[in-house]
Order: sequence, then structure tokens, then C-alpha cells
Amino acid sequence: MVWHDLATMMHPDTIQRLRDFRNELYLSFGKRADALFELCDAAVTAGLSPSLAYLSLEAVHRRGWGSLYAALAEGRIDTEPLRSLLARHPLDNGQPIYAVDVTVWPRCAAETSPERAFYHHSTRHMKGKPVVAGWAYQLIAQVGFDRDSWTAPMDMQRVYPRQDTEAVAVEQIRALLSRLPDRQNVPLFLFDTGYNSVALAEGLKGASVAILVRLRCDRCFYGDPPPSKGRGRPFRHGAKMAFKDPGTWTEPTEEYTEQDEQYGTVRVRAWSCMHAVARDHPTKGTRGPRPIVRGTVIRVEVSRLPGWTRKPQSLWLFYYGPGKPDLALLWRAYVHRFDVEHTIRFFKQTLNWTVPRVRHPDQADRWSWLILAAYTQLRLARACVADQRLPWERPLEEGKLTPYRVRRGFP
Repeated sequence: MVWHDLATMMHPDTIQRLRDFRNELYLSFGKRADALFELCDAAVTAGLSPSLAYLSLEAVHRRGWGSLYAALAEGRIDTEPLRSLLARHPLDNGQPIYAVDVTVWPRCAAETSPERAFYHHSTRHMKGKPVVAGWAYQLIAQVGFDRDSWTAPMDMQRVYPRQDTEAVAVEQIRALLSRLPDRQNVPLFLFDTGYNSVALAEGLKGASVAILVRLRCDRCFYGDPPPSKGRGRPFRHGAKMAFKDPGTWTEPTEEYTEQDEQYGTVRVRAWSCMHAVARDHPTKGTRGPRPIVRGTVIRVEVSRLPGWTRKPQSLWLFYYGPGKPDLALLWRAYVHRFDVEHTIRFFKQTLNWTVPRVRHPDQADRWSWLILAAYTQLRLARACVADQRLPWERPLEEGKLTPYRVRRGFP
């Protein structure tokens, strides 16, 4: 008996779920559908390749290397059905918690490629500065509380040079809300320090969502102003709270403490009805009053970091959303926000996301959607893939394989 027949007998529901996903994925392809589908399979099965043409050597890619490039140049992908398909396959037993992050596809030498822009890059440099020219993509992925690096990508959109990442994020979130099957719980979206919390809150005003934005440690927030005495212009800001000056901190409105296996003693303090002075806002340049967005400032302190020897630093967060924030949920949710960075690194280092040197951004968009579909297939097949570990790798339990180990046994 061949292995895939045995897997079908042992995991019939998982295999059928994967088959249904692949059938709907094929229906979302238009022109050059067969070539796009085989290219997606090649992206799943192949390892790290020096160029895109090497994917045509995979057994699942039955066409020549020319059709591979033709699929990206002339193929058509209906992204709306594909987005709905991804939304119908969330994490198993996962909560509506989503991480939003932007990453760069470097194309420094492609001077004739349109719609490039300059972006900060932590590892690559151009002319001695940590800046690269390329395309920026913003990813929304569901994260879970399990101790692994699996996420469920829901949407990806290219950020044009003159667009703000906050405006694109608001557009993506509002579109995602209409596709989510479970609307009972308020979804929580997690952002890193590069995002403007005021712009996000203003853009999502009226939507049934909550946001949690990481803040720099040198920020300042203000409380509500004192009552007006009836003379002069009323105050817009109250007492100042400087993160670097504990003497300016007032008594927290809520506090939570717990013992965690990885982080030791976790202390979370929250100050409600706090706002920042908006520097960059939608009404900038109109001579109108600056918007005031009131939310909750949260400080997270841990006694140790897993696998690190240096002293942990405090984590400052800003919460904006309906209802009272659950501190026990928020600090743990933001810790798992970093799982989306592992997913992006897996896209680039294992699934060859930024390896193709395509010229036009439309080709990069099609390849990006194929990468999302390939990763989702790996996640759906996680429970029924046999572990093919190397001699120096430690064994993992069934259904607990990492994305790299699942990709190795997926063919």
C-alpha cells in the first residue's frame, strides 16, 4: 500500500479538506490556470532555488520552463475568491487575533521596474544606508496561542509608493471583516511600532474591531484635561505621562500579574483614557483641531526571556477598541505577534518568495498569491504528513511539525 493511501485511511477529514481547498484554488485561476496551479505545487515541493526556472524541474511541474514565466506574465488570479477561500480556513481552535506587518521585496538593481520605492531594511544596505529599493507588501495573518510558528495568512496587498501603510491596513481590515465567518467575538489586530495608532484608530472608527499597537519607549501620553473654569480657551490635554520618567506616572487603573513557564513573573499595568498628541493625522494642513483618540496605555514587564541571557525590557502598548481590555489576553496575544515574522522569513528563505527577478509588479503580485496558497496547503496537511527528520534533528509529535518539516514531507 502506498503512503498516500495510508494517509487517506488515517486522516480522511484532513485529506478531504486539503482536496477541497485545492479544487477551489484552481477555480480562482483564470488564464493559464494549469500553469499557475503547477507552479504553486512546485513552490510547495521544491526547496530553496537559485532562480525561478529551477522550479520547472520539479516532478509536479509537467510543463517547460517557458510556461512558468508565461504563467506569471500572462496568468490571471481572481483575488477576491482567493481571499474568501483563505478566510474560510482559519487556525484550528484559534481566536480572532490577527497580526499586521509589512515587508519589502528588494529590487535594488531593477531600475526599469515600475512602482518601486525606498524602504528601511535592517540587514541590507544601499550606498551605506539601511535602505533598499523595492516593493512593499502588507500581510494580515491569524496568530494562535500554541507554542509554534504557524499562522493563517488571510490577505496580502502591495503598498504603492504614495500610499500610507495605515490607510492600506484600514482598507484591508474593513474588507476582511466582511469575509470572516465568525463575527461573535470582536477581532483584535496587532501592529508593530512603525504604525501610527491615531491614524489606525481614526480609520477604523465605527468598526467593531480592536487594535493593539506597540509604542516606543520614549513616547508621551496625556490624560483628560481638568474642567474648564469658563474663561479662556479650554485645555485639550491633562497631566503628562512620559514613559521614561516614572515620576509622571499615575496610579494604574488596572493591574494583572501571573506566573508563566517561559517568561517568569509577568506584570501588566494599564492606564485608561489616555491620548497622544497627533503629529500625522488625516486633518493635517486643514487648520482644524487635531483628533484626540483615547485608549488604554499598557506596560508589560517580565522577569526573563526564553532563550536569552540579557535583561528583558518593558513593552509599551496602546489599546483601542470597544469594551474593557483583557490584560491577560492582550499581553499573550502580542507575544505571538512575532509569529508572523517567522512566517515571512519562511516565505523568503524556504518558499522562494523574493527569489524571482521579475520586472513588473503584477508578476510579483501573482507569485505572492501563489506563495500564500502554498503555505496554506502546508498548514492544512500538517496533521497527516510523515516526519522525515534528519539524524541530528529531534523527533516531534504527530501533528506538531514545523512548517519546514511539513514542507519536507509534503511531496
